Amino acid sequence: MQLANSIRSIVIVGGGTAGWMTAAALSQAVRAHCTITLIESEEIGTVGVGEATIPPIRTFNETLGIDENAFLKASKGTFKLGIQFNGWGAEDSRYFHPFGTYGRNFDMVALHHHWLEARSRGDAPALDDLCMAWAAASRGRFAKPAADPRHVLSTFDYAYHFDAGLYARFLRTYAEARGVTRVEGKIGDAGLDPASGHVTHVTLEDGRRFDGDLFVDCSGFRGLLIEGALQTGYQDWTHWLPCDRAIAVPCARAGDFTPYTRSTARAAGWQWRIPLQHRTGNGYVYCSNFLSDDAAAETLLANLDGEALADPKPLRFVTGRRNLFWNRNVVAIGLSGGFMEPLESTSIHLIQAGISKLLALFPDRDFDPLVSEEYNRIAIAEFERIRDFIILHYKLTSRTDTELWRYCGAMAVPDTVTWKIEHFRRHGRLVQRDADLFGPPSWLAVHIGQGNIPAATDPLLPLRGQDHSAYLRKLESALAHAAAGMPLHDAYVAAHCAED
Repeated sequence: MQLANSIRSIVIVGGGTAGWMTAAALSQAVRAHCTITLIESEEIGTVGVGEATIPPIRTFNETLGIDENAFLKASKGTFKLGIQFNGWGAEDSRYFHPFGTYGRNFDMVALHHHWLEARSRGDAPALDDLCMAWAAASRGRFAKPAADPRHVLSTFDYAYHFDAGLYARFLRTYAEARGVTRVEGKIGDAGLDPASGHVTHVTLEDGRRFDGDLFVDCSGFRGLLIEGALQTGYQDWTHWLPCDRAIAVPCARAGDFTPYTRSTARAAGWQWRIPLQHRTGNGYVYCSNFLSDDAAAETLLANLDGEALADPKPLRFVTGRRNLFWNRNVVAIGLSGGFMEPLESTSIHLIQAGISKLLALFPDRDFDPLVSEEYNRIAIAEFERIRDFIILHYKLTSRTDTELWRYCGAMAVPDTVTWKIEHFRRHGRLVQRDADLFGPPSWLAVHIGQGNIPAATDPLLPLRGQDHSAYLRKLESALAHAAAGMPLHDAYVAAHCAED
């Protein structure tokens, strides 16, 4: 083995979810000849709103060999089958973005075209009722998907709700057991090599110095290395995603906890609800141009399930991304690389994706620019595709009752979003040029849920000579029957992963 040019020391700046996910993954991947040091300060708080996830988090945990029940018990987590959106299309609208598919395609023409045709005749169930995830979620049920692909119980997926702070603590134990060294302290300065411009070391406020070959910036919005030291620059997306503040507060649990996240549109933004075993997480994401901080807090506190358990915590942000996620020998992971409002629970996924790309394109000490260029190409494309999906929610609103929604309905959006909207609006087609994190079922949920009903169906449909209205009703009945046989979500948690 050639070790002479291998990375010998990695310094992670910042803890929290991003820092400890990175430390855990690197400690599992780098088994020898390389030190990993994580520097964090207990005096510096973390954002702590990323408590809802999407299904790829399961792959991350499985890769680390983490037992699902043990992790959920430690993080007081619950299961998630999707997101319910209330008031996003019209004020009284409601739809579900499921994890999984709508039934299973049974014809050359996609299932939703048969649904659209039946709907035009007034002979179709609600689209939500054709997906297993909602059949279970709407009844408060949960079980693992079936392995047999012929069974309707194989057509859904799941993720988690959990306490992000407890998850970080769980991963810290994992990482330290595999050799990661944690250092308590605040970064005071970073040294740069005068020839290459690479970061050579960081110095703490108390004078301690830590040298490294590779630096991972997990310092949050501050971007201590990626921006503070390297001046990478930032792209502001506020003109497409105008919300720039959030206020968060936990409340006491009230009754059973639902196996889904809820997003409720408000006058100047939207409110999240995330049920955990020990409490419910709540927050209001809003645009400060249209709502004061005090009014946001008042609205949030007036719309809780139970008693508030803490004072509301404010958060300011600018949606967008760094010009580069990997600059010289610094990789920005988490909020240091960019911010995407948590509408589709992508915050923790973007941490995971950054780590996965780093492992796939792990450098040596030469830091070949070709490697970082490829990392940035993939990372930027993924960030922008997620951005487009979130923009879709705002653009497709038909609400005109407040300034925010009037602005969103009228705003110009990227051509990549317009292209998808128009393909669906004209012929009901779900098109994509690259592999999206959110596939056709996700885009279908938002298009239909927010009223982008196609003017026509697939031109092939009438040439098939088939009327599948009866099949759709049969599918609806089969999904409902399967869901009724699943255990209640709270009973499943109590049996498998309840907190002590």
